[in-house]
Amino acid sequence: MIKLSFKQGTLLIEGNVRVPNATWDERSKSFRAPAMQYRDILNYLENSGIGFEDDVLDLLPCPDLRVAYEASGKKLELRDYQAEALVSWGENEKRGVLVLPTGSGKTLVGIRAIAGCNTPALVLVPTLDLLEQWKKQLEEAFSMEIGKLGGGEKKLLPITVSTYDSAYIHAETLGNKFGLLVFDEVHHLPAAGYRSIAEFSAAPYRLGLTATYEREDGLHTELNRLVGGKVYEKKVSELAGGHLAPYRIEKVNVALTDEEREGYEEHYSVFLNYLKKTGIIMKSPQDFQKLVMKSGRDPGARKALLARNAARDLAFNSASKLEKLSEILGEHREDRVFIFTEHNRLVHRISRQFLIPAITYRTPAKERNSILEKFKNGTYRAVVTSRVLDEGIDVPEASVGIIMSGTGSKRAYVQRLGRILRKKEGKEAVLYEIVASETSETGTARRRKGALDNAGSQPGSQAKPRGGE
Repeated sequence: MIKLSFKQGTLLIEGNVRVPNATWDERSKSFRAPAMQYRDILNYLENSGIGFEDDVLDLLPCPDLRVAYEASGKKLELRDYQAEALVSWGENEKRGVLVLPTGSGKTLVGIRAIAGCNTPALVLVPTLDLLEQWKKQLEEAFSMEIGKLGGGEKKLLPITVSTYDSAYIHAETLGNKFGLLVFDEVHHLPAAGYRSIAEFSAAPYRLGLTATYEREDGLHTELNRLVGGKVYEKKVSELAGGHLAPYRIEKVNVALTDEEREGYEEHYSVFLNYLKKTGIIMKSPQDFQKLVMKSGRDPGARKALLARNAARDLAFNSASKLEKLSEILGEHREDRVFIFTEHNRLVHRISRQFLIPAITYRTPAKERNSILEKFKNGTYRAVVTSRVLDEGIDVPEASVGIIMSGTGSKRAYVQRLGRILRKKEGKEAVLYEIVASETSETGTARRRKGALDNAGSQPGSQAKPRGGE
């Protein structure tokens, strides 16, 4: 007879039968396996006709979640694609990732999955803002108290919301308490450390939710092992004009001033000459990170990086960009506008020059919430921000986005587009990219453009050049 038990994120398998993915542990005189192998090991034992005693799961006491959801009076009808997504997930033995655009109702899909599984559920989120948003919506959906792990609190209940950071800290003790794991913004999970949340858990059911499946470092391939891989996807173009707002993208090219051009070429040539001298080729973010690491011991590499940064600052902060921003803001006096930049320096410059409230990672939560509330009620018509609003914060509706500067990250690009796609009656969303011509920004914008190929650019609404061409 085989006996299965759980200890600190691993399975102990006592008996004289070796099972797949298990290794012998001399200390415990038993086989051990990662807790995430629990369901596969059960299937192996059952299919092999091997008798076993199962003491792995010690689930939190849980009421009937289906009944609680039905009785709450907050049951919402699923849209066709949401229902399709849940069916695909169910057909994959309730494992896998659903890829849905920002604003398409991923939280509702997660709530319905929790009700359908009817087992203690742990919802993982990357930020405290998302933790509070999920907690509030779950409380409304199930009319019950929701547990919280994060922000200095630790209260485990049948449905609990946790940050990835807190779940990582407590992964060894959480691993057998929940039957379902819901990973919001699941692209965070493959990061070193976070993946142990999934590895140390015996939960047989796993749901990943994201608008952007792929990671720049390629680690999204780990999701197959950790969650179950991609089982359903809807592209932006498939929902735009229906469940999401129709949109268009305009690329706006501006020229540097003569003085800016001279400074840009002087600085960027230092960077390029170093690459040529050392034979370094920049093909990926990993190549750039290697150069950053090298700069710690090579003065030449450090000088090259500083020169590159100086050149980029000139491109990002060009006077021509601010002139074009003024023009676009004038065209959209009646619209709500998000202005996105890569660095806080430009955020504050735009805020001062145009008297627009700014949000950065330094903005206290109370002030940020006040700004967003005034943006929502129309007191403010524009907000300028760095990357802090890309994900993890519930933002009010806007119909215009302006990218002043940014990385080549496809994920950030799709998320920024998603910020303006919530459907507004009779309103078309517009995303502007203001790009300094003949600088490294043109390549950055081209790499971002690949995001629309993955997200599904809307027919007839691909990026259109405007000005300077």
